[in-house]
Amino acid sequence: MPEFLGIDTSNYTTSAAVYNSEENRIYQYKKLLPVKDGELGLRQSDAVFHHTKQLPGIVEKLYSMAVLGRPVAVGASIRPRNTEGSYMPCFLCGEGLAQSLSAIEKIPFYSTSHQVGHILAALYSAERLRLINQPFIAFHVSGGTTDCLLCEPDEENVLKITTLGTSLDLKMGQAVDRTGVMLGLKFPCGAELERLAENADKSFRVKPVLKGADCCLSGVENKCRAMLEQGEKPENIAGYCLDFAAETIIAMTAAALEKYGDMPLVFAGGVMSDMIIRRKIVSRFGNAAFASPEFSCDNAAGVAIYAFLKHTEKNKCLL
Repeated sequence: MPEFLGIDTSNYTTSAAVYNSEENRIYQYKKLLPVKDGELGLRQSDAVFHHTKQLPGIVEKLYSMAVLGRPVAVGASIRPRNTEGSYMPCFLCGEGLAQSLSAIEKIPFYSTSHQVGHILAALYSAERLRLINQPFIAFHVSGGTTDCLLCEPDEENVLKITTLGTSLDLKMGQAVDRTGVMLGLKFPCGAELERLAENADKSFRVKPVLKGADCCLSGVENKCRAMLEQGEKPENIAGYCLDFAAETIIAMTAAALEKYGDMPLVFAGGVMSDMIIRRKIVSRFGNAAFASPEFSCDNAAGVAIYAFLKHTEKNKCLL
């Protein structure tokens, strides 16, 4: 069967996935990197260590699925973004294994960015892969990114990505995690913060801070800390944080559409798995496409699909 292996070793998740192009089906396995209670992340040296330990087991469990055979190509994310100077040591773990498999099995190796992987995973999950043949606007919102992106077809890299707007300080995922840890939640805090916010009994006026098409998010952390010191319920603090996130993304989206005209919208990244944020965005932009939660958080599915697209360029028109 035509199977394509993808590997992604991001800052917080070790993941491997196989895309079966005949079935249009993803098989994947992933595992979060361990973070100590009360801490807000990992040093790169620790991330590299944990990926090195976890990656063999991840691949072994993936290929314990009896239906999987040998891949015809392998892909890996080797950098955060496809921009000059974009680099994180943790991606060396996946890149090294993928290149080794390529040499041993005598199959092609294709490299891409973590960001492209996120966007392709979202398109696959939302059944919108055909969008790679036309311009669209994508958001990549996670612990390391709050980017509004113009995506266009590109023969060399599948997608040409131009940043339209970004965060000038904290990233959205950082704001969520810092608020969650402030409230005593375990990192990463997104899912627990959402559960807290579902029980909020108060709403607050939220005013996003935009400078042109860029946003500023440090204010939400300061506001949440002030609310906590004033005795506000954790549920309401969580609700304020997620409302601020949603309204910021809505404002950035509106600014992009005003400048570039109406075009499809795709939302990717771990923060986009939050249903409170998603509901607010859909209420404003009903045609927005979202990845399901397993394809929103860090995963290797989009990297496997990238390997397929690079290996079989002629099949792009069939998506």
